[in-house]
Amino acid sequence: MKQTFFIVLAVIFIIICITCVILIDIKAEKSEIKKENMEYEKYINNEILGTDLATLISKSIDNNERNQVQKDERGYYIENGINSIKIDLKMTTIDKTYPMEEIYNNQMTAFVKNFNLIRFKCVNIEYHKKTGKISKLVFEEL
Repeated sequence: MKQTFFIVLAVIFIIICITCVILIDIKAEKSEIKKENMEYEKYINNEILGTDLATLISKSIDNNERNQVQKDERGYYIENGINSIKIDLKMTTIDKTYPMEEIYNNQMTAFVKNFNLIRFKCVNIEYHKKTGKISKLVFEEL
């Protein structure tokens, strides 16, 4: 009888320990997502210069490469629903929207040279439904 009681008690203890570990892991993951999102959310409805936008594009490209986000035949990152990040740039002077890959691949230095003092504003932000991470930012030329 005592042996059965200790076995049941041990099983309950193990279940409690596993549950605690899972809850701690979930909390840490949510904290990490919140931290990553804050790096991008600070731009929403705020004006930034072209140099800052170039830095943000480089950061997003690096993030996609680090997370091994797949590319399509044009070299554009494919939204994976988990951790991909896209940035679109609406140019109001010519009424055209450019994806970040086009800017990055067509000489980032030329973009900085031509748009370093131009102001841009983040007008839209989207999140991955599955993870809650930032999936897309849209900047508009002011």
